[in-house]
Amino acid sequence: MARILVVGSVARDEVVFLHDPLREGTHLEGSWRGGRLGGGASCVAVPLAHAGHDVGVIAALGTDALGDALLDELAATGVNTDPIIRLEQPSTRSLILLDRTGERTVIKIARTRETAPPNRLVTLPADCVFVRSRTRLLSPLLGPKAESALVIAHVPPTAIATRPAHVLIASASDVDPAILADPWTTGQRIAGSLLQWMIVTRGEQGATAYGADRKINVPAPRVRPIDTTGAGDSFAAGLVDALVGGARMDDALEQAVTWGTEATLWESSVLPATAVDALLGRQTKDVVS
Repeated sequence: MARILVVGSVARDEVVFLHDPLREGTHLEGSWRGGRLGGGASCVAVPLAHAGHDVGVIAALGTDALGDALLDELAATGVNTDPIIRLEQPSTRSLILLDRTGERTVIKIARTRETAPPNRLVTLPADCVFVRSRTRLLSPLLGPKAESALVIAHVPPTAIATRPAHVLIASASDVDPAILADPWTTGQRIAGSLLQWMIVTRGEQGATAYGADRKINVPAPRVRPIDTTGAGDSFAAGLVDALVGGARMDDALEQAVTWGTEATLWESSVLPATAVDALLGRQTKDVVS
């Protein structure tokens, strides 16, 4: 079991299933699927807690009733919510538009934002820190934290020295195409000398890890997605679980792709405990169908 800190958001995902393809300028019909626990930090932290790790979340929630409910829901999964602060702001909410192919469109309705660096990140004990946040307030904190913990961070941001980390993860659909032309060199500019791997995820095409002198590619199993919400975060959870367990990048990337693919088979933002149990009980290349 590892001590893991996840930095990001805790949110209520409000889901609408679209009966027709999402098209600009049209009238569409859909059905309300209700609200569920979401947010990047939740979607990474909860599967890791289900996997048996000691996981804490660094995030901010409002002092509203929604913040109370989200805090209780997250704590019920076994995640340590003590590092979450409460602010006089609306709690984070997202509208998820889900189409018949399982593809999701996320519309951020409200976001609780810290206006100062979360300095508690440096003092809290951790074997690994995963960053799922675009704020640049973290930049001066990650270097010192990397002296005692494995730091894995999602990008953007992509500016120079904004993400001091050992491993970076970028979604091909979420970054400038120029980054994809030379991921390793770009990753070095973003993370600095700490960087060991720059990973690019490509959805149903799998993922590639770029190192200083080698490249590892893992294709994704072919499945029929139900809901792609949180798939990238489940990928990250699988990667973190493998790396803190001492796996080499080859095996860690394969597990990450498996967890990310598995997440698309559930109508949920967070990979369910039953899915995590099944994944940990058999070879990582298998996929629950």
